[in-house]
Amino acid sequence: MVVVYALVALAVVSVLVASNWYVWRRLFRDTTRGPGPVRRIGAVVVAGGWALAVGALVAGRAGAPFWLERVLAWPGYLWLALSIYLLLALLVGEVVRPLLRRLLERRDAARQAEPEPEPLRAPSVDTERIPAGTAPPRTPETPKAGGTPETPKGGGTPETPEAGETPRTPAPGAPAGGTSESPLALPSRRLFVSRVVAGAAAAAAVGTVGYGTYGVLNGPTVKRVTVPLAKLPRAAHGFRIAVVSDIHLGPVLGRGFAQKVVDTINSTQPDLIAVVGDLVDGSVKDLGPAAAPLAQLKARHGAYFVTGNHEYFSGAEQWVAEVRRLGLLPLENARTELPHFDLAGVNDVAGEDEGQGPDYAKALGDRDRARACVLLAHQPVQIHDAVDHGVDLQLSGHTHGGQLWPGNLIAGAANPTLAGLEHYGDTQLYVSRGAGAWGPPTRVGAPSDVTVIELASLRA
Repeated sequence: MVVVYALVALAVVSVLVASNWYVWRRLFRDTTRGPGPVRRIGAVVVAGGWALAVGALVAGRAGAPFWLERVLAWPGYLWLALSIYLLLALLVGEVVRPLLRRLLERRDAARQAEPEPEPLRAPSVDTERIPAGTAPPRTPETPKAGGTPETPKGGGTPETPEAGETPRTPAPGAPAGGTSESPLALPSRRLFVSRVVAGAAAAAAVGTVGYGTYGVLNGPTVKRVTVPLAKLPRAAHGFRIAVVSDIHLGPVLGRGFAQKVVDTINSTQPDLIAVVGDLVDGSVKDLGPAAAPLAQLKARHGAYFVTGNHEYFSGAEQWVAEVRRLGLLPLENARTELPHFDLAGVNDVAGEDEGQGPDYAKALGDRDRARACVLLAHQPVQIHDAVDHGVDLQLSGHTHGGQLWPGNLIAGAANPTLAGLEHYGDTQLYVSRGAGAWGPPTRVGAPSDVTVIELASLRA
């Protein structure tokens, strides 16, 4: 097993090294004429960016001071996102590159095929009509008697360069004696194409990451979904549950972001609030002040919380106590009976390593199955146990909707539902894309949200 892990690690490192060499080559080596400061600066940027990214990823787990985590997080995580889209944009550029070269070749070939303009001819002189004793008019080609041809303004002759001037040699392939612009020589053409592709790739990557980061920092949008439940009584028709997951307070997203999330939730005026895990990436000591705005959450039937996998990386027991202090009600493999349906919550599967994993029998075993049941569980993979226990609706997060395209392909393969509402027999699963972001504070193709689930009774 150790050998397998070592081989996997070696393969990952090899891919990272190769991809970063490729990015450096296309951005810096191929866009310069030879070794110099630009290539050296490029090497420092690429290597330094990844050093910051690795530092940001391991600082928290290594117990680094929180101020150091914050120093490393912004540049390191943003470089991580930027490098992904630089690589993707440059790979797309490989398709554009030969097309652009061919376009330039055709343009140059068309210029070479243009006919040479005819030289100007001197007007003919009818000597029979010139009065006797009158000299015929001189032409530019006719020198004065005993002299030399007229010198144009600026000195020199049309055929002779000025003193100190190097005679101009027609570019290879240019028409003999022509004056049309020379086509790009092959080395110049390649350099031009490399610079165009590299510049476009860099602009596309920076624009994509910038827009995706703005979307996260601007706060989540509100998404509304109606979910009909067969067992829901008419009196509960229209009951609104605000679902928020994956806020990921940490060295990047702090108190200001938490306040935006709280204000967004409160603006929906929900009947109940469900915080379904991955609230934080750090200890209560470091992030307690950042989480303080959660005390402002308001709902008629209260705010509830279940753990996510990142809580178990951050001290789950301390955070359960902290959210309880802030006024949220933790559901640790527990259930509460609301007036018209049951609300249950189970721990995340990551808690199994600490003996605090999900316990469905404890949360759901003795309930009245004639009543509708809504289950809070962080990961969508927990849906199969929910089906076995007759749950009507499971509310989850965890996937971030993929967060950074094409990460949705990986997240979709690892989870039964990537985002949105799906049916599993008589059980429905709703997966939120989350309010925040893990790692890079950036989302591409997976905008953040707070979802308002409106329950509908089929008896209404």
